[in-house]
Amino acid sequence: MRKPRDFDAELKALEEKARELKTRKVQQLGELVIAAGADQLSSDELAGALVAIAETKEAGKREAWAKRGATFFQSRSQRSASASERDTRGAPTQSGGAQPLSGGTGAA
Repeated sequence: MRKPRDFDAELKALEEKARELKTRKVQQLGELVIAAGADQLSSDELAGALVAIAETKEAGKREAWAKRGATFFQSRSQRSASASERDTRGAPTQSGGAQPLSGGTGAA
């Protein structure tokens, strides 16, 4: 005979996962604001800029912003790759295997 499903427990697990995803999204958005240097803006300025961007329907502007954002992320990844090359060139090799460059704590 089949074991009955515990719908309440499944629902609770799904709600917890949704909360974790929302928390992670908020954290990543905050990290993005900091990485882009937008944390120097006031909350009103940042909110106003985001509202203006969200309301923009002009495809040309949106494409330009998308290209600029892609360039930003590519330049960041190239900078971090070249920095890790500089760090590993002069550093002795550890026998414990490769260590991640950025951990969960404090990584932007």
